Amino acid sequence: MEINLPRITLGIMIVWMSKPKLFVKEGCPWCIDALAYFETKSLSLDIIDVRKEPSKMDDLLAVSGQSKTPTLQNGDFVVADFDIGEFEDAMSKNPEEAKKLGL
Repeated sequence: MEINLPRITLGIMIVWMSKPKLFVKEGCPWCIDALAYFETKSLSLDIIDVRKEPSKMDDLLAVSGQSKTPTLQNGDFVVADFDIGEFEDAMSKNPEEAKKLGL
């Protein structure tokens, strides 16, 4: 006896999540603090030093409208020119973004 069962096709969608970007400048004391802070949080970042890669300054300007660092970009969410207190304040005001970052 043959049983005809309906075929079920499962679609798998692979989404490549890009790392959050942290724009820094070598020697910037706020950048040094930010790098240490994110290291303690085990946050994996794409670190972009705009002094070592001057062509990336255009990216920083495009995402934040300014040239100061540190600046964190995660998709459309940007925290520009921050110290740790300002970053934590931004996370408390944007809990969904904090969750996306794993903070």
